[in-house]
Amino acid sequence: MPPSVITPRPTVPASRRPPSPAGGGVRERTARSLRYAAPALLAYLAVRLFGLLVLARWAHLKQHGVWPVLASSWDSNWYLGIADHGYQDSLGTKYDSNNLAFFPLYPVLIKAVAGVTPGSRASVALVLAVAFSLVAAWGIFAVGARLCGRRAGTVLTVLWGALPVGIVQWMGYTESLFTALAAWALYAVLTGRWYAAAALAVLAGLTRPTGIALAAAVTVTGLVAAARTRAWPPFVAALTAPLGWLGYVAWVGARVGRWDGYFAVQRLWRNAWDGGAGTLRWMRELLAYDRTPQLFLVAVSAVLVASVALYVLCLADRQPLPLLVFSGVLLLVVLGSGGVYFPRARFLLPAFPLLLPLALAVSRARLPVAGLVLGAAVLSSAWLGAYMLLVWPGPP
Repeated sequence: MPPSVITPRPTVPASRRPPSPAGGGVRERTARSLRYAAPALLAYLAVRLFGLLVLARWAHLKQHGVWPVLASSWDSNWYLGIADHGYQDSLGTKYDSNNLAFFPLYPVLIKAVAGVTPGSRASVALVLAVAFSLVAAWGIFAVGARLCGRRAGTVLTVLWGALPVGIVQWMGYTESLFTALAAWALYAVLTGRWYAAAALAVLAGLTRPTGIALAAAVTVTGLVAAARTRAWPPFVAALTAPLGWLGYVAWVGARVGRWDGYFAVQRLWRNAWDGGAGTLRWMRELLAYDRTPQLFLVAVSAVLVASVALYVLCLADRQPLPLLVFSGVLLLVVLGSGGVYFPRARFLLPAFPLLLPLALAVSRARLPVAGLVLGAAVLSSAWLGAYMLLVWPGPP
């Protein structure tokens, strides 16, 4: 049987599904939804606070500050620089130095919120990331609960928070913002809210290069739904969803004076499509020839291999079409890039639908087994997150 387009899995009893959105005003429905998601959000918060405590303890032993690592390092500085000074207006020839590679929504939000609140822009960026991580966790729970029930939705949220590079969710990066937009856009598609899905996809397309994956999910599902129902909303959503990503790519081209300007910028960052040859080359070198591979790169390789295996399970499980398209295109972009290898586990942070088969299995397991799996995930995430930021010499 083909994957479902917008309907939930029929195996979920009505008693385990989220409360119906019908009835009451927007505020009342939101409060009802938030109460339903509260256990998952509290569990997510506990996971990330534990990771933060481990990081703080490790940083104290190394006499290193926690705040600079989370708020003003690596990519965080690029977003803060854009918020302070805007984008450069030429392509140039220097590698790893053109800020047009970074999409605009997050720095725009930093600048806007910092203009009306006290504190530095770095602090604002960090607070926004934490806030959006909670919005993302809520959306992830909403998707999981709708498809597999409340318990599986809670486990899915915990697993997302306990990913190996989950600490990035509480850094001045765009992963939390993008995941929040993606989760709620996918939920909107699953519930037939086509205009909301399109609007969120446009915003996601202004957040990260991988916004094209969410645009593809909304577009493909919208076209299929429009062909089946002859309705206008899914068709309009299908046409609108890619506009954020396409708009920024076109703007970069106009700014640097060449039609392929954005892709030229990416080449200056050593990012070019090679169909996965670079990924396989890195893996072969690390896992077959390097006698002393760096631990973090081994972890990245394990995440990539596990992600492919989980996607196969998602296909076998016949996940709804928007989830399959989103995860599949995201994997295609991340694995098919010939760029740097080390951030690829981070690039896959928004691919939470890949965790659904595991979340469903854990939710059905006996309590000791479920506790062991989730506990191991939380502990390993906390340790690897601190290792990544305090021992690994490169960016996450």
